[in-house]
Amino acid sequence: MSPMDSSRRSRPYRRCAAVFGLRVAMFGSGAFTFVLAGAIGVAVAAQPSGVPLDPQRVAAIAAQLPDKPRGLGPTIDQREPWRSLAAARPFADLSARMKKEVGKPMPPITDDDYLDYSRTGNRQRGQKAIGARDNRFADLVLAECLEAEGRFLPDIAAALRSICEEKSWTLPAHDADLRNFKGIEYSIDLRTAAVAWNLATADYWLGDRLPAEVRALVKKTLRTRVFDIYEGYLERGKPRVHWAEVDHNWNAVCTAGVTGAALAMIDSPQIRARYVAAAERNTQKFLSGFTDDGYCSEGVGYWNYGFGHFLYLAETLHQATGGKVDLFALPKVRAVAQFGRNLEILPGVYPAFADCSIGSKPSQLIQAFMLRRLGLPLPPDQVGALGPAAGPQRLLAATAIYCLPSSATAHPEKPEAKSDSNRPLRSVFDQAGIVICRGAGTSVGFGAALKGGHNAEHHNHNDVGSFVVAVGQTTPLLDPGLETYTARTFSKQRYVSNVLNSFGHPVPRVAGQLQRSGRAAAAKVLRTEWSDQKDVFQLDLSACYEVSSLRELTRTFTFSREGRGSLTVEDRVRFERPESFETALITLLAWRQQGESLLRIGPESGAVEVAVEVSAGPPKIEAVEIKENLPQNRVPLRIGIATAKPAAEATIRLTIRPASP
Repeated sequence: MSPMDSSRRSRPYRRCAAVFGLRVAMFGSGAFTFVLAGAIGVAVAAQPSGVPLDPQRVAAIAAQLPDKPRGLGPTIDQREPWRSLAAARPFADLSARMKKEVGKPMPPITDDDYLDYSRTGNRQRGQKAIGARDNRFADLVLAECLEAEGRFLPDIAAALRSICEEKSWTLPAHDADLRNFKGIEYSIDLRTAAVAWNLATADYWLGDRLPAEVRALVKKTLRTRVFDIYEGYLERGKPRVHWAEVDHNWNAVCTAGVTGAALAMIDSPQIRARYVAAAERNTQKFLSGFTDDGYCSEGVGYWNYGFGHFLYLAETLHQATGGKVDLFALPKVRAVAQFGRNLEILPGVYPAFADCSIGSKPSQLIQAFMLRRLGLPLPPDQVGALGPAAGPQRLLAATAIYCLPSSATAHPEKPEAKSDSNRPLRSVFDQAGIVICRGAGTSVGFGAALKGGHNAEHHNHNDVGSFVVAVGQTTPLLDPGLETYTARTFSKQRYVSNVLNSFGHPVPRVAGQLQRSGRAAAAKVLRTEWSDQKDVFQLDLSACYEVSSLRELTRTFTFSREGRGSLTVEDRVRFERPESFETALITLLAWRQQGESLLRIGPESGAVEVAVEVSAGPPKIEAVEIKENLPQNRVPLRIGIATAKPAAEATIRLTIRPASP
């Protein structure tokens, strides 16, 4: 069924669902009425004005843009760049694989696939089917550009028709009320923006080698599903584009995709200039989501996703305007670009704070591009990362950015001497309340990540006071990271999950209560002390608990570099009357108790010993499996360490050291 079949547009607008996106309600004659679909799903009766773009700025940008639309990267007729890629192993492998796929249909996305989320709350089935389609399309386009013999053109044309005929480009989780799927209205979400940019890039690269009717279909579909909607927002403020006004990854991802598609497809330089001016505005809001010290509270994975798309947008605008629009020069970018290297506990080891997968690492390509672009030294594993060796990317524009000459490769590489001896002893994100401590000398293989912050961060977990301990390449004590996303994850029931609430983190439980959510649940830094021998980071955690009898709660981290290193975590609590009190350790590894007050956690090569001291008698130690839906079916273990009985005052001190071999 055609995306614009009037039979699918006869129902009037009734309500907006709570999804991050923007929507246009469609009526039988094809006229459009714009409505709000913000984070809380409330329609706005007032007539909002358009986005305030400076006309002089728009005119200046229009003069900097080419007369005709231009995508990122070379067209298929510009053979030299494509020959250089074809000679590289990653692209040669892609070509060989795709030659075996010629004539095969696009992987299907069935109604049942799409509807599985609305029926069960599980994202995986629909997103897996959609991902297979998007990957195949990108591979087909790259294979044809590498070879330029027409072998893949029929499959590409069929794929373009199939994508344009999809009932919805929006991910099922962002279409919970199925208004996209039913054809009532279209939304621009993360996937829609990516599809738009890939289709526009394919059209630009392949040009007239594609059938004219297919190119016309692509242009019409992009106009209907993306450009008309976004231009309505820019001109009239209707529909409200929620992601243009937020300070997290949605802003960067959607702005990059929509703007990149517009630059490649829209004829008028003046209209393209409005997209660029809006992108400048959106970017300011996106960057405001990072603290000035560069910390990304969404976690490493979303830094890759959000800041990676900022990179794509910034490079696209730089190339489109001959360097006149340079988002890389914005003040906060330098600090955010170094988030990954500053978050590293030990070589290749990072904490999984917030909604982050355990084992996630900052993208080497993002870091290599940004550090080189900013003239900063490159670690050895990032030297030579850019160029054909970077390999094919799912986003076609990203292939051009990483694999071909760019504003980053215009700068020479500056390799740094990467060794354990010259790593900084610590990284302090003072505004975010995060400290990364690293050993030195005999303690070089020991490190820790310490977290203050608050409980209203992006992709928040209730985890104020959390910590991660690393020994070599192992994290015997950790933050369990994200759960597998379901409908519950981003609902009012989010903190029912025992890996998202504070039960699943190594933080106190006070009078039986877990931490509360919200900005007021914040750590107050009481003391810091930095030296070559030790680091001290003391926090007041009392604001994180709604316990009427609580009078004082402090957590003091002391990271020592003496010997093989140690981390002491000392919790002091004071109540009006005797209450229960406990802290916890979180691990995915085997553990055992050695005597009354000594624990051993982890394998022989990366284990820690934990000496437990409790002020009021022997500790009460109890391990509980946290049975939630986690990636790879992980089951974290919570080792609770409590006072033997309620007390008006108590101290629990944990001294964590690398275990003896």
